[in-house]
Amino acid sequence: MPQKRANALAIHSIDHFGLQVPDLEEAHAFYDAFGLDVRSSDDGLRLHTYGNPQCWGRITKGPVKQLRYLSFGIYPEDEAAIAAHLESHGATRIDPVIGAPKDGLWIEGFDGLPINIRVADKCSPADKTRFETISSAAGTSGAVFNSSAPKTLPRHLSHFAIYTTDVIAATHWYETMLGLRLSDGSGPVVAFLHGAHGSDHHLLALVGSTHRGMHHSSWDVASFQEVGLGSAQMFRAGFKQGWGVGRHVLGGNYFYYARDPWGSYAEFSADIDYIPADCEWPAAQHDPADSFYLWGPDVPGELVANLEPGAPA
Repeated sequence: MPQKRANALAIHSIDHFGLQVPDLEEAHAFYDAFGLDVRSSDDGLRLHTYGNPQCWGRITKGPVKQLRYLSFGIYPEDEAAIAAHLESHGATRIDPVIGAPKDGLWIEGFDGLPINIRVADKCSPADKTRFETISSAAGTSGAVFNSSAPKTLPRHLSHFAIYTTDVIAATHWYETMLGLRLSDGSGPVVAFLHGAHGSDHHLLALVGSTHRGMHHSSWDVASFQEVGLGSAQMFRAGFKQGWGVGRHVLGGNYFYYARDPWGSYAEFSADIDYIPADCEWPAAQHDPADSFYLWGPDVPGELVANLEPGAPA
């Protein structure tokens, strides 16, 4: 059953994200190689995971790559109270983004990012996701042949990371307006926020930059093996830039980041920490050296290069 924290007025999930890119065929090729169920629609592409009805992303065509909006899900019984809460805190109502769902509330978010808040099923996990340790007994072969290696197919969207002009102020905005909670952070560099009604260690990550934008989408997979296989399938598909394989400190997940054609990333993530609705997570600020990764290859310089338009002159 979906979790719910008592007396917490908050969103429960990232319902989906809205993204525009210059080339839909290129987007289809990238996300298909990544292992998502990419479906064509009248206005572009829809991102699903196999065997799950949830639409996690809507991609439309535009002159440049740009994060168009974020949509958050709420429980139906909280709709009126959340609307009143947003009004009392001075939220600016806006028209729905063209081509996005028209239902729910639309407000101007931090850095002007359009935010949609809509009644929807909880699609963030209700428990820590299954993590498989794959081994072989003594005297048996653990060989997995390349000719029969399975394709990594993500199970669900774990979290979404965005660039923001002020990590500390943005953290306060998302806590106050949407009821998200700080899990861990590193001052003005990065903050990881979880959902009050139960979510992975971070539902939303905030990365400091000169302007807003998309850093990465992160997708849950079942094992460290699937992270590695995912990196290999992206290489074979021609998407050879990225970062990993490695393990994060905050959140504890194993990762591989595949760089998309527009300079942002899609992450294979396995075994991330989970924060139940009844857990009081000991939020803390950490030194940058203790907030990024425990092991892995050197960080490529472009990993935190915000290539979306909007940089100051």
